[in-house]
Parts: sequence; structure tokens; C-alpha cells
Amino acid sequence: MTRSEVRRPASLADAVRELSELGGDGAALAGGTWIMRAPLQDARVARVYVALDGLVELRGIRTAGGTVEIGAAVTHDELAAFDGPPALAGIVDAARRSAFPAVRSAATVGGNIAAAGFPEADLVPALLAADAAVVVATPDGERTEELVGYLASRGTRPAGELIVRVVVPAPASRRSAFERLTVRGGGEYAVASVALSVDLDGAAVSAARVAVGGVEEVARLSPAAAAALVGGPLDDAVAERAGQAAAAECTAREGLDAPGWYRLAVLPALARTAAGALTSPDQQK
Repeated sequence: MTRSEVRRPASLADAVRELSELGGDGAALAGGTWIMRAPLQDARVARVYVALDGLVELRGIRTAGGTVEIGAAVTHDELAAFDGPPALAGIVDAARRSAFPAVRSAATVGGNIAAAGFPEADLVPALLAADAAVVVATPDGERTEELVGYLASRGTRPAGELIVRVVVPAPASRRSAFERLTVRGGGEYAVASVALSVDLDGAAVSAARVAVGGVEEVARLSPAAAAALVGGPLDDAVAERAGQAAAAECTAREGLDAPGWYRLAVLPALARTAAGALTSPDQQK
């Protein structure tokens, strides 16, 4: 196998320029968890990798003006340790439970979002439910995109662009939670996952977003499930109906880890468990 070249740009602008010039011959290198296993999966290995680990522009988590900005090079472990507002509790929990320690210490937020062909990604449904947006750096400057649109276009993104950070709104009334199911225990990809984000007016849900991961090829929002949560208190029966509504909207993928019917069947229970976490003492800050 031909050895790949690794380049270390001095700045974000240099990284974008190099990726743009390399085109199909180049790829970004962050946590490297996909690249390390590429030969075993007969996946493409780039001729040149542009390493991002030294770029300060991609690091850190900042809270300001009712939003939280998460750098694309923040690892799952770093995100899991973030003591943020309840609006981000689901994202933090998804980072804490994803994969296993060796992966969490290296895998990055930007890599989790950008990885096409990875329906089990845990951060993606949690970020979708939280109404996150991605800031993308291109040769023409930065722009902000809705996460839904970014996910839909991952297979056709141009060379020379990088996710710089994720921006998550964090109003005081918002609560979020994440629940996943694996075949056995920790260290596995999720068969299915559910992320909830709700705005509360007293005990009643005034607005909601529900995202489902692992069920289809790309994580998705469920408008019907969100509508089922709005208008009253969030109890087990309401949460289960939301899970049923989500299942009705999905066309489940088949896999060696689980058949499609099973992925759909577990969504009501996952939604109920996630809803229970929303009323836990940890979310009552």
C-alpha cells in the first residue's frame, strides 16, 4: 500500500487552501478513527492528509449570547466533560456514551458530522434535535448552514471546505436528552437512538424537536413526533406516542446488527426513557 503524505498547515486558511488545491487527492485528518481502519474496510485512502490537530481555530467550547459554540476539533471526551446548560444535556450525554474510551479520546465533533455512510453516529441526532448549525470555512470565507442541509449534501461537498464549529442555541427554557440502544453493551454502535429537545412553559411543552439516529442511512428529524409532544406535560404515554409517530415516519434500514422492524419497534421505549431524563434533577438547574 502506498504511504500517504501528511501535511500540517499553520492556520485554518492554509488548511482550506491546501485541501482546495489537492482536490480529490486530499482529505482532512482530525481524530483519524476512520482512517486507521480504512485498509481493513477496503475504504479509500487519500494521497495527502491535511492534519487539523494543531489549528486553534477548531478548538474549545464557548458560551455567549444564549448560544454555545463547539469547535470542530473538540473530542467526544472533551464534549462529555462540558458542564453546560440543560439545552445541551442530550449532546453531552451522546458524547459520553458514544463508542468506547479509546475512540472518544480521539474522535472529533466535526468528524462525527462529516462522516458519510455512518448512520450510527451518536452526536448527529443529538445535534439535530438541538437545532444546531454548522459553520463551514471555504476558500471564499465562512458561512453558516443548517445541519439538516449539510447532512443531505455530504456526498457532494466541494474540496477545500472544513467544518469550523457547531453553533447550538441554548435558551433557558430548553431541555434535551438522548437515548440509544445497542445489541449488547457499551462500545458498540447504536441500533437506534432518539434525541429530544423541548421548550417548557411551566410543566407544558411549548415547542419540541425529535431526531432519530441509526434507523435510516442518515439521522433525521421527526416532525410528527415533535408535534405529539407539544401542548401538555411530558409523561410516559405522550413520549411513547411520539416514538410511535417517529417510527411511522421512518423507513428502516436492514443490517447484520438488527432488522429494520426491530429498529422501529424500539423507538417508543427509547423516546420514553429520553423523556424521563428530561425531568431528572440534573435538568432542573
